[in-house]
Amino acid sequence: MTFPQLSTAFEQRGPRRRRAAVVAALGFTPLALTGLAAGPAAAHGSMTDPVSRVSACYAEGPESPKSAACKAAVAVSGAQAFYDWNAVNMANAAGRSKEIIPDGRLCSGGNDKYKGLDLARADWPATKLSAGSHTFHYKGTAPHKGSFALYITKVGYDPSKPLKWSDLEATPFAEVTDPPMRGGDYVFEGKIPARSGRHLIYSIWQRSDSPEAFYTCSDVVFGKDSGTAGAPAPTASAPTEQEIADGAAKSTVQHHHGDATTGTRPSAAPVAGADAAGNNPQADGAAATPVGSTGTPGTQNLAETGGDSSTRYLALAGAGAIAIGAAALFATLRRKAVAGGRHGR
Repeated sequence: MTFPQLSTAFEQRGPRRRRAAVVAALGFTPLALTGLAAGPAAAHGSMTDPVSRVSACYAEGPESPKSAACKAAVAVSGAQAFYDWNAVNMANAAGRSKEIIPDGRLCSGGNDKYKGLDLARADWPATKLSAGSHTFHYKGTAPHKGSFALYITKVGYDPSKPLKWSDLEATPFAEVTDPPMRGGDYVFEGKIPARSGRHLIYSIWQRSDSPEAFYTCSDVVFGKDSGTAGAPAPTASAPTEQEIADGAAKSTVQHHHGDATTGTRPSAAPVAGADAAGNNPQADGAAATPVGSTGTPGTQNLAETGGDSSTRYLALAGAGAIAIGAAALFATLRRKAVAGGRHGR
């Protein structure tokens, strides 16, 4: 119903019914505010230590990346995919990532939008690592309950070939459920197995409050990186908080509570030899230890769902529009009531 139609309908009512209707209209505003507060928010997260491919390329700048690998990835996926760096996901994974994501599509999570991340190259920007204990950081732009499972490539891994499930160790070397957040990051400890040369750490973040899962590929180097043609790959850098804030306006990703809207099914079925035994990403393995706990300064409990600062501005803008409309309606009806009272004298 349009505003003029609503006004006419109110005028056709008696004075008592008009007053009740005005109260009802004004009383709707808090309900509208509640609905808007539960609206969409920016999503969702990615590994930043060791930095993921998508995070590293976003940090370089989607419009003009610096490294050869990121330039190639942007040429394949387009710049927008990297502004949406925190949404490499599968909406309906439900713990079946190994079944539904084909070999060669692991880094994109089977999501066509991010297929540039699947490019088989030995010059992706990489993080230098050493075997042993490591503190992992996973930027969470929209927190969710769930579990993280981290896998590492096997000895003999060839980065110049498409990544397959069989290239990863069968069980994760680190796992953690509902880790605390600190400074906007999920932070937890894990023990990295011994390796040499270039390898890859693959993460699966499986939500427990939804079938949605998120994926990252982090290129890492143990010792010396021979690189391509003898030239080592650039060191990967994670996006800064300012870069994340600046890029938020260009992100097209939206998150709806209880419903993942950004994932797509892979266009190809899993290839022969892929793990179709229903192996759960949360399989037995060396457990990771959350850093911090409830009540520890600088930590934050994991929320069921979440958003960033843009959420409250969206809610306030919508609330403002409703409040203005209600005020205008109230003023119009008040003028009509006053005028009617004068004519009736």
